[in-house]
Amino acid sequence: MHKMEQDNKRKVFGYAIAAVTIFFWGITFICTKSLLSDFSALEILFFRFLAAYLGLWIIRPKFEKIERRDNILFALAGLSGVVLYQFSENMAINFTNASNVSVIVSICPLFTAIIAQYFLKENHLNLWFLLGFIISITGVALVCFNGKIELELNPIGDLLALFAAICWGFYSLFVSLINRKNYDPVCATRRVFFYAVLFMLPLMLAGYGISHSGADGDFAASMAVIIDKRANLQRFAKPMNWINLLFLGIVASGFCFSAWNKACEIVGTVKVSCGLYLIPVVTIVFAFFTLGEQITWLGALGSVFTITGLFISEKK
Repeated sequence: MHKMEQDNKRKVFGYAIAAVTIFFWGITFICTKSLLSDFSALEILFFRFLAAYLGLWIIRPKFEKIERRDNILFALAGLSGVVLYQFSENMAINFTNASNVSVIVSICPLFTAIIAQYFLKENHLNLWFLLGFIISITGVALVCFNGKIELELNPIGDLLALFAAICWGFYSLFVSLINRKNYDPVCATRRVFFYAVLFMLPLMLAGYGISHSGADGDFAASMAVIIDKRANLQRFAKPMNWINLLFLGIVASGFCFSAWNKACEIVGTVKVSCGLYLIPVVTIVFAFFTLGEQITWLGALGSVFTITGLFISEKK
C-alpha cells in the first residue's frame, strides 16, 4: 500500500511538472513572435540554445560519464527535437501567426504514437486513434484558414509547423531510448543542448552577411546573422529582448526540456505527450491579449476540432 502511494505521488509530480512545462511552452510562441522584429529565426535559436546550455551548467555543475555509443542518441535528440523542431517552428512563426503554429504543432502526440509503435513496438494505434487523427487534421485545415474563406494563404508556414511536429515525434523516440539508460535528467538535457549548439554553428557562419531587413516570410532574412555594432547595440539595449531571450533559453529550454524528459521518464512519453494538446489554448489566449491576434470563429472551431481529436486519439 505504501509503495502504491509513493507511485501515485510520483505520477502526480510527473504530471505537475509536465503541466508547468506546457504552460511555459505555450508562451514561447508569443516571445518568439516579439523577438522576430529585431532578430532572425536563426539568431533567436542560437542564443536560446546557448543560454539553455550555460543555464543547465549553473543548475547542475556536474559532469556525468556516458557510454561512447550513446552520444549518437544525444546528437540525434539535439538535431531532431532542438535544432530541426525549434528552427522549423520559428521559421513557421515568421510566415504565419503564432496561434496557427501552436495548433498545428500540437499534433506532435500523433506522430509520437506512430513512431513509438513502429520503432519501440508500443501499441498505441487503434480505431480511436485513427478517428482522432482525422478530426485533428480537419481542425488543422480550419486553423490554416483562420477566418479567410478566400484562398490567400501562404502554406509554407503551416507546412513548416507540420514538419516540426514530425521532428518532435522522433525527438520523443530518442528521449525514450535515453531515459532507459537512467542518466541524470539535467545532465542528459544539457548534453542534448551541447549537440544542438554544435549543429547550429555552421548555420551561424553561413548566416553572416545576409540582410535581416527582408519582409516577413523571407527565408534569407530568417537565416541572417547581424554583426553590425550599431544594430547590435540597439537591439540588445531593449530590456524586453533580454527578458524574452532569457525566458526562452533558461526557462523554456533549459528548465522545461529537463522537466519534460523527467515527466516522460515517470509517466511515459506517449502518455505525457497528451498534455501538448493544451499548448494552443495557452498560445491563442496570450496571443489575443499581447499580440492582438484575433480569434475568428473558424480558427476557434479548428482549435476545438484539433484538441478534441487529439483527446479522442488517446481513448482506449
